[in-house]
Amino acid sequence: MIRHASSRNKPGAARGFSLIELLIALAIIGILASIAVPAYQDSVEKSRRAAAKSALSGFASAMERHATENNSYLGAAGTSTTPANTGSPWIFSTEAPLEGGTKYYDLTITAATQSTYTLRATPKGAQIDDGMLELDHTGAQRWDRDNSGTFDAGENCWETSC
Repeated sequence: MIRHASSRNKPGAARGFSLIELLIALAIIGILASIAVPAYQDSVEKSRRAAAKSALSGFASAMERHATENNSYLGAAGTSTTPANTGSPWIFSTEAPLEGGTKYYDLTITAATQSTYTLRATPKGAQIDDGMLELDHTGAQRWDRDNSGTFDAGENCWETSC
């Protein structure tokens, strides 16, 4: 009786993966991850920016309430006992997002007069490279897309391109 040395050809014999098959599978996983991770990070950054935009809109509403009660936008920063014209607001949250634990933006009043104001959301932490957002009393929106510290031409809206 002649026996075959290989049991791979027998029905029901266990068969594993070769090294080349494992390397190909790992390469495919690596390629997919190199595409998926940046897309995920971009989505997270956009959702944090959306929360800051929403907070600025709420902040603008608080400024309007303040002006209705005081006939001026002045005095909305500082503290309720020591109001100021610019800086951290006392009439609204100082950070965004408004809910949740980790805050990615500081909210401030960068300019205020009796009849005008400018609000700013300055990124911090993981969002620091995203550029600041501004909203003024006219509803004009600005986003420092290139994170240069100033609002250049073409950065006069909150969209990816104006």
